[in-house]
Order: sequence, then C-alpha cells, then structure tokens
Amino acid sequence: MALDRGDLVVEESTALSHDEAHESSTTTKEIAGKSPRQIAFSRLRRDKLAVFCTLTLVFLVLLAICAPLITRFFDIYWDVSDPNAPNTTDVLDFDGYPKIGPPFHGFTWDHPLGVAPRKGYDNLAYLLYGLRTSLVVCVLATVFSTLIGVVLGLVAGFSRGWLDRGISFFTDLLLSFPYLLAMLALAPIITSRFTTDLDMLAKAQVISLISILVIFGWMGLARLIRGQVLSLREREFILAAEVIGVPTRQILFKEMLPNLVAPIVISISLSLPAFVAAEAGLSFLGLGLTGYPSLGKMVADATPYYADYGLYLWLPVGAIALLTLSLNLLGDAVRDAFDPRTRR
Repeated sequence: MALDRGDLVVEESTALSHDEAHESSTTTKEIAGKSPRQIAFSRLRRDKLAVFCTLTLVFLVLLAICAPLITRFFDIYWDVSDPNAPNTTDVLDFDGYPKIGPPFHGFTWDHPLGVAPRKGYDNLAYLLYGLRTSLVVCVLATVFSTLIGVVLGLVAGFSRGWLDRGISFFTDLLLSFPYLLAMLALAPIITSRFTTDLDMLAKAQVISLISILVIFGWMGLARLIRGQVLSLREREFILAAEVIGVPTRQILFKEMLPNLVAPIVISISLSLPAFVAAEAGLSFLGLGLTGYPSLGKMVADATPYYADYGLYLWLPVGAIALLTLSLNLLGDAVRDAFDPRTRR
C-alpha cells in the first residue's frame, strides 16, 4: 500500500520524538544528583588505603570474636590455672624460659607463637584475648562518650543563657583535669575494696576503666557539636520549625542531628584509636586491667625480656601498632571523604 508524503512526515516526527525522549531520559539519569553521604562512601570506595585499612580492621575484629574457637582448635590457653592447660613444667625449663615453640625452638602447632617466660601461657591465646579486651573497652568507651558528647553538645548549642554557660563551664573544667590522675586515685581504692574477691575485682577494673575513658572522652565532641548547632539554629528550616511550634526534642534529634552525621562519624573514627592507646598505656602502668588479658599488660610483662626474648614483646607491640595505625588511617580517610571542601 502506498504511503503519501504526509504519512512519511508523521512517522519521521514520531521517530524523532522517541529519540528525543530517550536522550532526555538518559541525560536526566546522567545528571541525577547524589547525597553527601553517597558522595562520601563513593570516595571511600575509591580510596585504596581506606579499603585496605577496613579489611585489616575486619580481620582483627574477626580474630577477636573467634578467639575462643581459635584457641579451642589449637588447644591453647591464656590462663594457666585452667584445668585443661598444660603444666608450666612441661613448657618451661628450670630458668623459666620456654622449652617448646619459637623463637628458641622449632615451630610447632601446639604453641605457634611460643610460650610466655615465667608465666607459661600461650602467646597466641593471650594475644587474641588481649585484642578482644582492647576492642571491647575502646568500642564501649567510644559509644558512651559519643552519646554523652552529642546530647550535651546539642543541648548546649540550642539552649541560650545559663544552661549553655553551665554545660560549657563543666566541659572546660573536665578538659583541665587529666584522666591519668583519676586512674591513679581510683586504682588503689578499687584494689583495696575487692582484694578478697578476684572476680569482682576484675569486673570492677573493667567498669572503672571504661568509666574513666568515658568521663574524660566526651568533651571534644561536645564542643564540636555545640559549634555546629550554633550555626544550624540560625538556618531557615530551624527557625520555621520553632515558629510553627515543633517540640524542642524533635528539633534537636530530627532536624539538627541528621545534619551532624559527618562530624560525629569523624569523631568516632578518631576516638577509637585514642581509646585503644589509652587502654594499653593504662594497663602497661598497672592502672588498667589485671584480671583479664590485655595488650598493654602483655607489654608490661614482656618488658624485662626484651633483650633475650624479643618475640614476647614485639607481638603485643605489633598488634597495638597495627590496630591503632589502621584506625588512624581510616579515620583520616573518613574525615577527607566527609569534608565537602575535599575534591578527589
């Protein structure tokens, strides 16, 4: 059937309209915007160092979580008082040095990283449980200090008058007081109070250590959040919410808090390595944990043997360095990713 010129023109215009619509939809998809959170995570995925640090941290966390399974698989123990643990005379010689495992003897699956001199516990088992303790302490301290810092920062920044001045004064007061003195004062009190009950002593030491880290760890985040809230409370959407009578709690936690995700995430990423180092340092000084295995306590036990038995010292030092370095580098990457002024 023959087509006249008008039909050809209609078909051609229809085809062009379909092509234009396809190009328009393609262009719309190409110029689709991304939220700041999507931009930050895309930056992190492109950062090879951040990806490597994340994988390292995941590996360390899995080791800490699976510590009971690993020690049971190798049949190794960090507590020599465990009835299933080998007798210290079977793994130590008369001088108190290990007679099995590296570095003085060949490799053995019975003790892959050797045995602690004088103590008799397995180094690998103690390292895994010490890593577990350090991660638990630093995570709990970071969570509680972040909650306190965010809440007090929001309240101080949004309120006006005496409440803001009171919170700011209390924050500056705690910033001027070193937490090491608090631990020096609390440690002998706790030890003398629970000397007859070793289980309660160990739990009290954990609670006191986390409490000290939390009490002296929230001030920096509170001041940061307060400064951000001072700027946000003058924005139009906050003023509009106040005018229409939105409750203060809803303004703080539903309007302001979502706009503070970036500084909170950055603060968390930088607080974790600081608390790991603080826990290790306090345990090294004998002010931290004595009833539970700790990387800092392992360093303190290994210090007298640094010349003769270097492996005993470098194992916990290497674990602390790897953990804190990975957390610090990942924290720097998170800070750069969430910074809108950074272009990468």
